[in-house]
Amino acid sequence: MQDRTYTEDAEPGDEVTVAGWVHEIRDLGGIAFLILRDTTGKIQIKFEKDEMDDDLVETGLDVARESVIKVTGDVEEEPRAPTGVEVTPESLEVVSEADPELPLDPSGKVDADLSTRLDNRTLDLRKEEVQAVFEIRAEILRAVREQFREFRCTEINTPKIVATGTEGGTELFPITYFGEEAFMNQSPQLFKQLIAGSNVERVFEIGPIFRAEEHNTPRHLNEATSIDFEGAFCDAHDAMDVAEGIVKAAYEAVNENCSEELEALDLEEEFEVPEGDFPRISYEEAIERINATGELDEQLVWGDDLPTEAEKALGQDVGGHYFITEWPSEIKPFYIKDTESDETLSTGFDLMHPRMELVSGGQREHRHEHLIEGFEQQGLDPDQFEYYTKMFKYGMPPHAGFGLGGERLIMTLLGLDNIREAVLFPRDRQRLSP
Repeated sequence: MQDRTYTEDAEPGDEVTVAGWVHEIRDLGGIAFLILRDTTGKIQIKFEKDEMDDDLVETGLDVARESVIKVTGDVEEEPRAPTGVEVTPESLEVVSEADPELPLDPSGKVDADLSTRLDNRTLDLRKEEVQAVFEIRAEILRAVREQFREFRCTEINTPKIVATGTEGGTELFPITYFGEEAFMNQSPQLFKQLIAGSNVERVFEIGPIFRAEEHNTPRHLNEATSIDFEGAFCDAHDAMDVAEGIVKAAYEAVNENCSEELEALDLEEEFEVPEGDFPRISYEEAIERINATGELDEQLVWGDDLPTEAEKALGQDVGGHYFITEWPSEIKPFYIKDTESDETLSTGFDLMHPRMELVSGGQREHRHEHLIEGFEQQGLDPDQFEYYTKMFKYGMPPHAGFGLGGERLIMTLLGLDNIREAVLFPRDRQRLSP
């Protein structure tokens, strides 16, 4: 539609053709108003019944809400209109009529539960505040890519169909691949390590991961977006520096470039960019601080993973983003390297938001013989991962990295109640369509 004008560009004195959805109709008797909505905003269409063609008025006022229309007319200044201008129509075409019985109300006057919204995502996205989430999501991913490039990283794409899982055969979605069993990849971990072992050195990937976990919580998905980093000649501290830089870059970009979207979400006053360095707390200190809060029914002991209530208690105690470092080796994956001073401690770390974990990472085991031992200690067959382990015979540098949950970053940054609100078409135990 080459002659179309976006509603935000309509200026008094212009003759325009605007196109979009019927947001609202107000009939006041001798005069009526139709509010047309497009991706840039809303504009008022004025019908003065006694001065206009009856067919034009009838067409404009009888059309169902959310129908797609095209209107041509003159733009006039009108301070009482939503955008300070209005269009007096010369012609109005119904491009696509909507069913009067809508499954949800895109105007937002009538609330809909999350399930209904997800079942009707096209209609849901016509709401300004919902669209704002995904405009912000796009800005976050743009900023993250830019920040990775500033860290001298190369963007890569790794396979999502694999012969073996990153951490064995658990939590994997099996598929049939030309008569052979294969799986949807649960992480790009092994592949990004192989690339970091090449002359590329520093890499990142933003892509889907698949986990067959039978969760049904507000913060888990079975298909999620992982933001991954791997860097040669990096240790855990270097990787934490990158993770912190990526998270801060996301907040800064939203603060700088998404003021309208934050306003649509009623966040313009409370949104804050994290300041200062993120604290780095050892696992041992984390256990002590959690136990000291008195929030748990049972005290945590060395070797325990942190349950949700423990993460919440520590998050409230710290009050901002923070790292947990030096996790016990026994509860970290085989590819996480132990510390040089104590083999019971790993170089693994997690980056936490007060609400939940965002990042899991660490320095990787780059020595072939130690890597094989790690497989065996965790009950995995190294022969199934021969494509991976053999490359460690050919000069693998020390390297470190992390995986950051994209939707969790968006969820915590915007204070969303449910992670599914950060995904256009989420996949979980109950949802395979749309």
